[in-house]
Amino acid sequence: MMTGKMLEMIYGATRLIVTTVVGASTAPFQRMFRTMAPIRSVLRKVNPAGARKSSAQFLAGTYTNGVGTLDYKLFIPSGYRGRPLPLVVMLHGCKQNADDFAIGTRMNALAEERQCLVVYPTQTQRANGFRCWNWFKAVDQQRDQGEPSMIAGITRDVIQTFNVDRRRVYIAGLSAGGAMAVIMGTTYPELYAAVGVHSGLAYAGANDLYSAIVAMRSGARFILQHKDHDAATIASARVMSTIVFHGDMDTTVHPDNGDLVLAQSASNMVDGALLQATDITVEQGQVPDGHAYTRTIHMDASGQPVAEQWLVHGAGHAWSGGSACGSFTDPKGPDATREMLRFLFTQSQEA
Repeated sequence: MMTGKMLEMIYGATRLIVTTVVGASTAPFQRMFRTMAPIRSVLRKVNPAGARKSSAQFLAGTYTNGVGTLDYKLFIPSGYRGRPLPLVVMLHGCKQNADDFAIGTRMNALAEERQCLVVYPTQTQRANGFRCWNWFKAVDQQRDQGEPSMIAGITRDVIQTFNVDRRRVYIAGLSAGGAMAVIMGTTYPELYAAVGVHSGLAYAGANDLYSAIVAMRSGARFILQHKDHDAATIASARVMSTIVFHGDMDTTVHPDNGDLVLAQSASNMVDGALLQATDITVEQGQVPDGHAYTRTIHMDASGQPVAEQWLVHGAGHAWSGGSACGSFTDPKGPDATREMLRFLFTQSQEA
């Protein structure tokens, strides 16, 4: 349960609405029980019919800075009692929102199991007609500008409002959200300990809509090889531990982009060079009655995993192992949500 003092802090930072429990249910509100003045925040609580009682919460908030405003959802697991917990920032894909993405990835259920906070920033239709993150615009590829400034602001607000383990803050996303997660990891390396990318693209792989289409259809290798001004940004960032999922039959974002994300994020290279690691392990697997996959693990000199890639054979542009109740999911693939959390939680910032 949240204390009165904690609620006061939340009301002062954001406009919050409790909308659901574990599993990101979108069942209708049943009763409103408190209105706070003078900011007129409304706190609502839902107990869907048939659901077991739980103190887990799914809060809705709004963040505003000089660039603009973003809504978001925040999942708080039932086991949260004020002790430091990891935080995962989840960036949805095009035509999605926070609720849909939470349902499709089943992230809230896994966050309840693993005990972590999850925040879902939501792109506005005004910023992009398809609700895509604008990963291909120069202003949205830079620190303290555009959409990155708002996503980082949401992340910091959650860290400051709740007791978050600052060494274990992560960011992940799907498609355009995956591309934006790469941007966030590159431009805010002190904020995020590791990145999860599903069907995404490498940093600065496009600089306008035309080059974005080219990168999505055939990979961003040529564009990256001819963007020298981006080398300084990447070279100044620390090596970012990254886990990548991609379907080899993806016709929306070419699978070559997954290779480029891994090479760029882990090696700080912009020329598509292969990751240089002390030890590389390749495993083959098969989901029962589902897709086969190839898992490649990259270790550093100390034997710690620094990067991991899952190529899901026969899969298209969809979250692997996700729920059919959400959009852009493929239940027949390996569980990307579970595997991402497993990998991300092995990574932490230096003290």
